[in-house]
Amino acid sequence: METNFTPTRKKKTNTIDIALGFSRLFVGVLFIFSGLIKANDPTGFGYKLQEYFLVFHMDFLHDYSTWLAVLICGLEIVLGVFLLLGIYKNKVAWGLLLLTVFFLFLTFYSAFFEVVSSCGCFGDAIPLTPWQSFIKDIILLIFVFIIFKYRTRITPIFSNSTTIGLVSTLIVLLAFGIGIYTIYFLPFIDFLPYKEGNNIPALRVLPEGEKGDLYEYIYEIKHKQTAEVKKVTDKEYMNGIWEDDNWEIIGEPTSKLIKKGYQIPIPDLVISDMEGNDVTEEIITNPYYNFVVVSTYADQLSLADIIALDRINTTIRDLATDYNLRAILLTASPSQVARGLHDEMDLVLETFYVDAVPLKSMVRSNPGVLLLQNGTVIKKWSKITFPSKEELEEDYLGK
Repeated sequence: METNFTPTRKKKTNTIDIALGFSRLFVGVLFIFSGLIKANDPTGFGYKLQEYFLVFHMDFLHDYSTWLAVLICGLEIVLGVFLLLGIYKNKVAWGLLLLTVFFLFLTFYSAFFEVVSSCGCFGDAIPLTPWQSFIKDIILLIFVFIIFKYRTRITPIFSNSTTIGLVSTLIVLLAFGIGIYTIYFLPFIDFLPYKEGNNIPALRVLPEGEKGDLYEYIYEIKHKQTAEVKKVTDKEYMNGIWEDDNWEIIGEPTSKLIKKGYQIPIPDLVISDMEGNDVTEEIITNPYYNFVVVSTYADQLSLADIIALDRINTTIRDLATDYNLRAILLTASPSQVARGLHDEMDLVLETFYVDAVPLKSMVRSNPGVLLLQNGTVIKKWSKITFPSKEELEEDYLGK
């Protein structure tokens, strides 16, 4: 009996170890990837967190969204790496379980109540719908549960406590340092439509051969004689009903998306002067070098932001005396705020108004700067990385 029992137990042990090993690899890599993608652009992930704050009436966290994004991204990376290394197995197992359940709740709530269009799980690199994210989290939870149940079987790669302490400290510093770095120096990889090399005018139109979203329009019509009310599609309405004077339309037609088509990368860019005139084409088709300074909310600039904006303004003013260029400030702030900032700082920049949504996509810095020529983004800088007059002359204007 002993001989028959031993192989069965060994087989069971191997099966558990294989499942646990695969779960650790899958979950660890996924958490690291997810954390790194979001840490590449914590400001953008912070915008997504603000949407959740509004849904759950937690507006008081709005100003801390970017730093909370750094915290979440860093935590994902740390948990993923620690899991692969097998260190702090109890804390890691609990952390993975709680974080996954939390994400599962958010994605289900977003999908069921249709309150957030994209979960932001993988940033702008891999947009997922809330339902796709919810399914992803369900699958993830299965593997996390295996890790949690058999966490005592995990064997760490390092056995020396000093080595574990040094390695874990380095991992934590790197994990949180990536997010902090990209806040001030812009993302390592730009996944947004205003990235360097993109031509803005070309991304505002539907390319030849592509088709946009296909919608079906529903009309509610009423028969004048019988008072019969029914709903018909636009095709049914145009197929003879519109010619029948006995039918009249009630209210406005509703639309239903039938087939998703090509999504124009930049559908919402409208640049207006302070009088409300649309000057978008004039700005984005300028053949000369065009410095576009972006300050989404000029009334929220800190002292450090003001100092940075003054340095940018001074540098551009010095360049304007020697080169044929245009310099503008784009902001979503009210005109009185923009005019007050312009007068107070003696800005050489022409001020124009743009909605906050496209401005947040242009550059993840407030203020930030884009260098355009013929509508193409030549270079982008944060408020910290904007170069000196001499560097700009050597690298761009002097060529």
